[in-house]
Amino acid sequence: MTGSDPLRVWHRLADTAVLLDGFHALKHAVRFGAEVPVAVTADRSAALALAEELAPDVLAALDGLLAEVPEAAYRALVARPHLTAVAALAVRPSREANLRKLAHTPRAAPVVVLDNPRNLGNAGAVIRLAAGFGATGVVTTGTLDPWHATVVRGGAGLHFATAVERLAAEELPPGPVYALDPEGEDIRGVKLPDGALLAFGSERSGLSAELRARADHLVALPMRPQVSSYNLATSVAMTLYHWSATGGAA
Repeated sequence: MTGSDPLRVWHRLADTAVLLDGFHALKHAVRFGAEVPVAVTADRSAALALAEELAPDVLAALDGLLAEVPEAAYRALVARPHLTAVAALAVRPSREANLRKLAHTPRAAPVVVLDNPRNLGNAGAVIRLAAGFGATGVVTTGTLDPWHATVVRGGAGLHFATAVERLAAEELPPGPVYALDPEGEDIRGVKLPDGALLAFGSERSGLSAELRARADHLVALPMRPQVSSYNLATSVAMTLYHWSATGGAA
């Protein structure tokens, strides 16, 4: 940011850039190659000390990026100030590049499909999980924007570690669709292929008719009788763990 007013740059880019809310979101974005034109903090020394302790691999990059601004100025930039007092703006990855990654076959890891998700925090948690397991990407259908600031916050900036896009059901990338459904076959007896699309229904209404019709296999997670459902992120975690434990690449 040498020679530039970080607040002026922020206001110029804020409407089109991805908000990285907090130190960990910025750390992950930088670690996975995001383009970050501006990053600010109310306490540069504390932010760099945190980087030295938790993320020394990106310390030099953050040292060059972070500009200190008055606390009041920082708080005016974000809706919910993060306890680390760090915020940044990143360039959203090219949709065309993400679609190429999602469509490329053979795949080394599944694509997670969230069918009409409703909860922004759940979507962020799923993206964080998918990045951790090395999934090819996360696709959402419906109206939820997977790049909404609340989703990026929930994903701790790990949108940049996997391909995240919103598509219609008929636009899904190629591959067999394994849809999670209580009426499906017990997942413990199923080997999930690396090229699969793992589809999860909405928190309230389950799979849409369109995605159910597209499904090649229905599979079910083990669940005690009278327990109605798992949290969406928990279901994704169990399914990705099953994939990894039965031969998928960790």
